[in-house]
Amino acid sequence: MQAFTKTLKIRNQLIDLSIPKIMGILNITPDSFFDGGKYAQDDAILQQTEKMLREGASFIDIGGYSSRPGADDISEEEEKRRVMPVITLLQNHFPEVHISIDTFRANIAREAVERGAVIINDISGGEADEKMLPTVADLAVPYVLMHRRGNAQTMAQLTDYTHLIQDICLYFTKKVHELQALGHYEVMLDVGFGFSKDIKQNYHLLRHLSVFHSFGLPLLVGISRKSMIYKALGITAAEALNGTGILHTLALQAGASILRVHDVKEAKEAIQLIQIWQEADKI
Repeated sequence: MQAFTKTLKIRNQLIDLSIPKIMGILNITPDSFFDGGKYAQDDAILQQTEKMLREGASFIDIGGYSSRPGADDISEEEEKRRVMPVITLLQNHFPEVHISIDTFRANIAREAVERGAVIINDISGGEADEKMLPTVADLAVPYVLMHRRGNAQTMAQLTDYTHLIQDICLYFTKKVHELQALGHYEVMLDVGFGFSKDIKQNYHLLRHLSVFHSFGLPLLVGISRKSMIYKALGITAAEALNGTGILHTLALQAGASILRVHDVKEAKEAIQLIQIWQEADKI
């Protein structure tokens, strides 16, 4: 694994990413591919958040718009209705929690940060809302820049690349330059596993993940229970925990700084074992 040390500045606090961190997923959606509808009530939301924090999550990623292929489009008002009360709820019960808002809409991102979110996780890389990148720069919070083509309704058909790795590198180069021109440097890269990539392309990306260290930015990997696991194995998302752990291990070996996961305990164990494995040469 290539040595990679990076700090992330949140609320004037520097978070050391030399030991990978975990972002726990909290989907406030009725139709997410794995846990849609599970966290519709305050008690369930608080219980799941407390569990993820206890098990070792450093960040809680709140999403109100399902990004699974073919998911229904919802209005900005509906997305706001879903996520804003949850941000307030978590702030009231877990005041030290680091909340990430999973949205591609600049207005949602701004209000979420004003309510207490400290990271913007944008699956569209600013492509879905021309106001997003200027908004990120204005808010001065860390930004997860993900690669995707199209949207939830079209991305499954947009998998034709000239050169997959090079095309994604060119995309990141353009977007990082745009952000830096706006004076924003707190950026994490997400290659977008499962977004406008077929199964073979996803594994090719994972196999060559270390290429993206050339940007000198932390890599966030969102691979948890995705179809590249369960479709490849002929199982369901509910049965994909073991496969998720195997791919998390490969991602950590390739230098992932943050794992975005449904299952925090198991991801934490993968990180701990990788750390022990890395230290074994020092005997």
